[in-house]
Formats: sequence, C-alpha cells, structure tokens
Amino acid sequence: MASSDASLIDGREIAQSVRDEVSQAIDAWTTDRRPPFLTAVLVGDNPASKAYVRGKEKDAAEVGIETETLQFDADLPEEKLLGTVRDLNDDPSVDGILVQLPLPDHIDDRGVIDTIDPAKDVDGFHPENLGRVMRGTPSFIPATPYGIVEMLDRCDIDPEGMDAVIVGRSNIVGKPLANLLMQRDQNATVTVCHSRTEDLAAHTRRADLLVAALGQANFIGADMVSKATVVIDVGINRVEDDSTDRGYRLEGDVDFDAVRSKASWITPVPGGVGLMTRAMLLKNTMTAARLQASA
Repeated sequence: MASSDASLIDGREIAQSVRDEVSQAIDAWTTDRRPPFLTAVLVGDNPASKAYVRGKEKDAAEVGIETETLQFDADLPEEKLLGTVRDLNDDPSVDGILVQLPLPDHIDDRGVIDTIDPAKDVDGFHPENLGRVMRGTPSFIPATPYGIVEMLDRCDIDPEGMDAVIVGRSNIVGKPLANLLMQRDQNATVTVCHSRTEDLAAHTRRADLLVAALGQANFIGADMVSKATVVIDVGINRVEDDSTDRGYRLEGDVDFDAVRSKASWITPVPGGVGLMTRAMLLKNTMTAARLQASA
C-alpha cells in the first residue's frame, strides 16, 4: 500500500468485536433465561436473499441466538404473510422478527413492515422505530446505519463539525443515517443527495464524510472525492465476471482503487459495511430479548 493510501476501515475485525460482545452478553443472559430467539421470514427463491438469511443464521448460531426460518413460495398471498407476522407477534417464545426484503411485487413491503410488533422489529424499519431514531430515543436502529456509526466510533472518527454527504435517501440507510449523524452525540452537518440532485459531484467533493448508498457499481470515482475524505461504501453490487467460480464479483458503489489514493479512511467491499450490518442485527436481537423479558 502506498503511504498516501487511505487507512482501511476493517469491517471484518470490527464486526467480530461486536459479535464477541454480543456473545458475552448472551452467555450472561442465559445463566437464568432462555437464549434469544429470532424468526426470519423468507418469501420466494431470490438467491441473494436466501444467501443472506443463511448468513444471518450462521452469525446467530455463533453468538448463541436460536433461529428459525419460515420459507414460503413466491406466490404466497399477502394476507397469509400478514397472518404469519401477526402470529409471530403473539408468540411469547419469539423475541425478534425479520422479514427478508425484497418481497415479491404483489406484496406491499410497507404493509408487512407496519404489521411487525415494534418491540420485535430487529431490522428497525417499523415507523415507530424510525420515529424513535429521529427523536433520539431509539429502541432499534436500522442495522446498516447503526453499523456505520459504530465503525466510525471504533476507528475514533468523530463526525462533529464534518460536512457529511449521503448519496441515497432510502428508509433503510440514507434517511435514518442522516438522523443519526445530526444527533447531539454526532453533530455532523448532513446533506442527503439522490437521483434528482443537480451537480452531484459538487456535493460529494465538499464532503468530509461521504456515504455512498445508491446501488450502482463504482459510481463514485476519484474526481468526485476530495483529499482526506472519510468514505463509507454501502453498495454491494454483483458484477458479471466469468473468471470467478460464481460468475460474478462483488463491487461497491465506490471505485475503491481510484478513491483510496485520495481518501483518509475507506471501507472495502466485501469486508466492510455488509458485515457490520449483520453484526448489528445480532445486537438488535439481544435488545429484543431484553424488551420481551421486561414486557
């Protein structure tokens, strides 16, 4: 690595630290209580979704969280899915509920998310939980923004006074992350950009902290980044590559090799934000178990 290259924010190492902490908390928890229990709901045969759920199951087993996955055909009627979610809400043995997105086109994602008990919503997508994030009193923080803030903290990167530019305005990443970075323990000045933003590069070039969450491989090039910027790459894009056994490789939204020579810190893909998302989901599941025990 050249001396001018950015320092790497190692998601593998930080995520492992989070998993170790969750595992220790569960060891203490289970001295007189049952282990936390997470139910994942998967509709259809989307390979990426199935792989992601398998990864969550593996992560959970490693820290002592018990899991089950309810898998349904892609033509499952929406009302049956809603009924399943309601049953899980009422089941005292279930601490956390995770409905894997995206859902088939005939099912309204928002309606399903709104049906999940906010106290079991480990993804943190329910309107009540998003509202709590905005108010600064969260029960659950969506796992990707949660993971990003945790990464910054553990690398001693203080957002206070920074111009933070987020490219992407989703309810899953962009909007909740903007709220987190504006809160009094972070104190960044936040701009959220999107597909209709004029002269996007003018915004990204003034960023001290740049978060790319737009879902387009290698979209952020070196010409869009100023020197010493902290760059967080949320994108996980499958790019066709016949030279690999899988037939594709994973690329982020940032042109890593080009941008690394200008940034001060940068996250890799893979090995960055995605692993933190999975780790913070475990932390949210532990929180759900505590909420259920106190209910």
